[in-house]
Amino acid sequence: MTVATHKTFCRFCHANCAMLVDVEDGKVKAVRGDPDDPEYGGYSCMKGRELPDSHNAAHRLHHSLVRGDDGNFHETPMPEALAHVASELRRIIDQYGPDSVAVFMGSGGFQNSAAWAASFSFAQAVGSKHFFTSVTLDQPAKVFTTARYGKWEGGVNNFSEADVALFIGNNPIVSHYAPVGGVPPFSPSKRIRERKKEGLKLIVADPRLAEVGLLADIYLPVKPGEDPALLAGMLNVIISEELYDRNFVAAHVDGFEELKAAVALFPPDVAAERAGVEKDELVRAARMFAGGTKGCAVTGTGPEMAGNGTLTEYLATCLNTICARFKQEGEKSGAPRVFTSPRGNTRAQVGDPVPLYNAPGSARSRFRGLGQLGVEMPCNVMADEILTPGPGQIRALISVGGNPEVGFPNQLKMRRALDDLELFVQVDPWMSASAKRADVVLAPKQCLEREDISNLSEWWHERAYARYTEAVAEAPGDVIDEYEMFWHLAKHLGIQMQLMGGPLPMDGDAPPPKQVFLDLMAAGCLVPPSKVRQDVQKAGGAAVIYDDLHPLVEGGDPSVQNRFTLTAGDMPRQLEKYSADAARAAGFDFRLISRRSKHRFNSIGQPLKNLGQKVTTNPAYIHPEDMAVRGLKDGDIIEISSAHASIHGVVEASDQVRRGLISMAHAFGDSEAGKHNLREMGGSTNRLTSDEVDFDPITGMALQSAIPVRIAPA
Repeated sequence: MTVATHKTFCRFCHANCAMLVDVEDGKVKAVRGDPDDPEYGGYSCMKGRELPDSHNAAHRLHHSLVRGDDGNFHETPMPEALAHVASELRRIIDQYGPDSVAVFMGSGGFQNSAAWAASFSFAQAVGSKHFFTSVTLDQPAKVFTTARYGKWEGGVNNFSEADVALFIGNNPIVSHYAPVGGVPPFSPSKRIRERKKEGLKLIVADPRLAEVGLLADIYLPVKPGEDPALLAGMLNVIISEELYDRNFVAAHVDGFEELKAAVALFPPDVAAERAGVEKDELVRAARMFAGGTKGCAVTGTGPEMAGNGTLTEYLATCLNTICARFKQEGEKSGAPRVFTSPRGNTRAQVGDPVPLYNAPGSARSRFRGLGQLGVEMPCNVMADEILTPGPGQIRALISVGGNPEVGFPNQLKMRRALDDLELFVQVDPWMSASAKRADVVLAPKQCLEREDISNLSEWWHERAYARYTEAVAEAPGDVIDEYEMFWHLAKHLGIQMQLMGGPLPMDGDAPPPKQVFLDLMAAGCLVPPSKVRQDVQKAGGAAVIYDDLHPLVEGGDPSVQNRFTLTAGDMPRQLEKYSADAARAAGFDFRLISRRSKHRFNSIGQPLKNLGQKVTTNPAYIHPEDMAVRGLKDGDIIEISSAHASIHGVVEASDQVRRGLISMAHAFGDSEAGKHNLREMGGSTNRLTSDEVDFDPITGMALQSAIPVRIAPA
């Protein structure tokens, strides 16, 4: 057969790298970066290059599985599997009420451009408050808390125009992630190096000298969990030396005096000692950041996972705010986001306050005083909402591209919760750790077998870049798209799904085409998906950049009197409480910090031959001097114990972690991992954590990095 080459984009992770795909007889033969793409320039990562294996692997699920009365899985045609799920959902809803059904969107689900909207719309149609996503597992504060202090309608400075940047616990070279204003996650190493040649000054704060730290002008080896001390110390220097933008603060900021008083508790010597950095380097970093004219402070997931996430995000927001790192009148707006809807104003002014937590009328959990963040419930409460009888108890869970057994804190408790469900549906192309515990496994199409738009990555595009890709490979068996699964379930239940543009057509026996779904989902966006599709087809499958539609920042509306409010949400009093706290957890002489792996995206990639088999265990990286003191050598097995549980790790020396730390990847292994299979599976750090103590009181974010631990030979 003839090999046909198609232009498309990768959906292994959120970077959505432009790709060329060779297809023969309907099967993916090879993939590579598209050198002609204006944004990606041929870049791809090792995970994306494994898409042929992901699509063609013999152990991929081609049909859905339903667990029978004998306790075993049985291959079941998709229509029968969906009818069975719908029947069970109807029974559960009728018996317990709509809140008994929960939907969880995991990292894998986000890679389908329609899956979030479909899963949320389904939960809303059922009438359940129990909609969860992986966002509240690792970065809820940056998504749900910072808007309360105010949001600049024109957007933040872009990385391409920055003359200074501060990365706090963010290693985009491996994670391919940075908040808006950080380096776009496509070819991040090349972008950073090119910007440094143009004069960019880079400051990196991280307990581990990660890949991006090697490129830094100033590297600050901050103690894990003590990011607030570092940032408060920098703010102290900037304010006391009057290096902030006084005109901007006077015109647009309330609460500055309260912030000034709070950071006065962290003069450079105090801040540096608590943060574990040199005082002179802290001062130099503060002056370097404030001395720039453009460029943002951004955080990774590590600082949120290390405790004090809401406070850390607040202080990073304060740095950007008092240094006025925003787009101004006449400039092109920050990330134009072609598919985002609804669209807001693009003015040089502070927008209306957006209370994304503790909002009036928002749903509450039965546990720990937590409630909705935006439109979703915090993952912190899921296990207890399953295990605890009473009104609102979750009895059915649909997990879309997630892996709750591996990704959630308090792993063994989550395992008990999954086993306690009356119906657990896992949407998964593999028999993952969670799929093995499910009652039904629905087999989905993989990315090259379906249409998609580039809405997930557009938050990082500094230009109005858009794609609509066709399905380029044939789907095996009877796998279907996730949005089709939810449509069929809603059809069986007799409920109406609603999208931004109105009701989703529910007539007939088949769901509407994906283009119809996407147009309804993105109604009111800059360019409708159907129009992008036409333009992409005219361009031979290549991306389209709508430079002429990129919004310009308009002048502020004189009638709008909004200002940044740096005293919202119990701030900056939280900093004063932090100042009075002792350093974390006496009795444990190590802190375990999380790290990203080049070979996996959270738990995604483990089943693939060249990813999962390349790094089979989860190494415990320790400083060589700490190893020498304890008589350890590379390859030794140690027991790692927290206040909650113990796991095992294979020791590996690394002088890139500071003394007193252990660095391991999260979302590794499963609940069956132990010493007996350590070298084949790796230990799960989530077993060491608890969702009941050491959690953020606003977001519910559990401590999943900077975990106090002790070690012993095993």
